[in-house]
Amino acid sequence: MDSQSQPDGAASELPPLGDRLRARRKALKLTLKEVADRADFSVGFISQIERGITVPSLTSLVAVCRVLKVEVGTFLNSPRVATPFTRHDQRRAYALAGSLDNNISYERLSASFPGSVLRSTVVHTPPGHRSEAMTHEGEEMFFILQGALTIEIDGEETVLETGDSAHFLSGLTHLTWNHTSEPTVILHTCTMDVFGDAQATETPEGTFAVTRAEDRRSAAASPGKGTG
Repeated sequence: MDSQSQPDGAASELPPLGDRLRARRKALKLTLKEVADRADFSVGFISQIERGITVPSLTSLVAVCRVLKVEVGTFLNSPRVATPFTRHDQRRAYALAGSLDNNISYERLSASFPGSVLRSTVVHTPPGHRSEAMTHEGEEMFFILQGALTIEIDGEETVLETGDSAHFLSGLTHLTWNHTSEPTVILHTCTMDVFGDAQATETPEGTFAVTRAEDRRSAAASPGKGTG
């Protein structure tokens, strides 16, 4: 799996994510509070994103982009899956900002075709990472491939261990926290358009996606696989 988060040279050419979000907010003449209120986040969280202190999750970035009236793809360099299949040793890991070594990173699994509603990734969550509390449309599922994760849904905390899962309505306030000292690897599937694929017009070879993962857990844990 290629450990680069963006196409060759793109990382050095683009300003940091926070700078681009701030520039878009100012172009719309919106205050931090207006963006925070409309996205249902705190002012502090939006400020930390803009200053590069916090890296948002995919779902929270979508919420902010909606307020800023811009497609999430403008800020996200997620590789599009052009065929129904992905291979565990060929998927390219990417992060929303910074190095893969110390940030939450993703491997895209789901294909893109007209009418598709499932968005699926393998998420590598570094030790101590805690997401922001959020609500949004749709539903989602977490399946723990490696490690453990604390998930809070509607105010109730549950610890998920390897092999455990959670499936819930995304309209419930939820957050996650890697409370351990090791990376946690999660299979995450949701119906929110976190990749900006709603306008997809190309149909891959078939309308399904299959992954080969005979050794997924060891591959995810090995060096250079984007476990940060």
